[in-house]
Amino acid sequence: MDYQFESIILSGIDPARPLVIAGPCSAETEEQVLSTARAIASCGIRIFRAGIWKPRTKPGGFEGVGAVGLNWLKQVKRETGMYTSIEVATREHVFAALKAGIDILWIGARTAVNPFAVQDIADALNGMDIPVLVKNPVNPDIELWIGAIERVYRAGIRRIGAVHRGFSSYDNKGYRNAPHWQLPIELRRRIPNLPIFCDPSHIAGKRELIHELSQQAMDLKFDGLLIETHCSPDNAWSDAQQQITPEQLAQLLSALVIRDMDRPSKDLAELRSKIDGIDEQLLSLLSIRMQVAVEIGLYKKANNMPILQSTRYGQIIEQKSTMAKSMNLNPEFIRDIMQAIHEESIRQQMKVINN
Repeated sequence: MDYQFESIILSGIDPARPLVIAGPCSAETEEQVLSTARAIASCGIRIFRAGIWKPRTKPGGFEGVGAVGLNWLKQVKRETGMYTSIEVATREHVFAALKAGIDILWIGARTAVNPFAVQDIADALNGMDIPVLVKNPVNPDIELWIGAIERVYRAGIRRIGAVHRGFSSYDNKGYRNAPHWQLPIELRRRIPNLPIFCDPSHIAGKRELIHELSQQAMDLKFDGLLIETHCSPDNAWSDAQQQITPEQLAQLLSALVIRDMDRPSKDLAELRSKIDGIDEQLLSLLSIRMQVAVEIGLYKKANNMPILQSTRYGQIIEQKSTMAKSMNLNPEFIRDIMQAIHEESIRQQMKVINN
């Protein structure tokens, strides 16, 4: 699909700098919203975020203050001049947000996973001109993410951005939501002109990891950050552990290193050429390996042997993981590679045996 996006940068915001959207996970009280907004505005932030409707995993928890919070955001605009942004999950949310003059909408991860819900929001947005951010769905499915973006695009919205907020997993290993950086990288390859933002708060789940994740996003040339910021994060009514104070936000942003990714370099070109050559060698070796796998398949067919021999596979994995350690390679990385190679080898042998 040939996307023709328009800039989501609003008036008065420097397009040469990463876009930062900050504010509390949830709007709790008028005082909390306004005091946080004033402090964030003093940091130079131009876009304020707050959750008005909060989808929760289980009923009975705090599910947001609802439409009354929209009046507080109007007051934020009047007092600070900041733009406002909220999450919408239904067409009713969209209509209420537009009526209240909200400047940016985003579709959350729990909504992005449901094509019916996304389509309902897209239908409500039809004919409107407002920036819409689409968070990745909770599960690591890039097609579902792109599908949600396409539904919004087909509704006539041209100011669209994607938000990487991590993915649910049983083995997140220190993160609330696993980063799986390869997925937003693939999204950028598939849709090169789509702005991509990072939500380090939801990836981290812990405030001490937010700076590290924000820097990684900048190093990957993301277009901006969504950072949950609260005037008193330890007392927040939702997601307290992943929110930071406005003072910590200012420190984080001043410490970020924004690298010159586009600077031409002869040395870098030479190193990339070297990588290209190594990749070609790897592909050549993989081709040879698959040819041998086919020969093994022919042997097994001739001798009436089963394709899968789990003892042999286990030995290969253990041997290569041990070898990886001795070569300063990540054993888990090598394990994943060997598993993929083994699966393709099995597929090649099955073709041979079934022909």
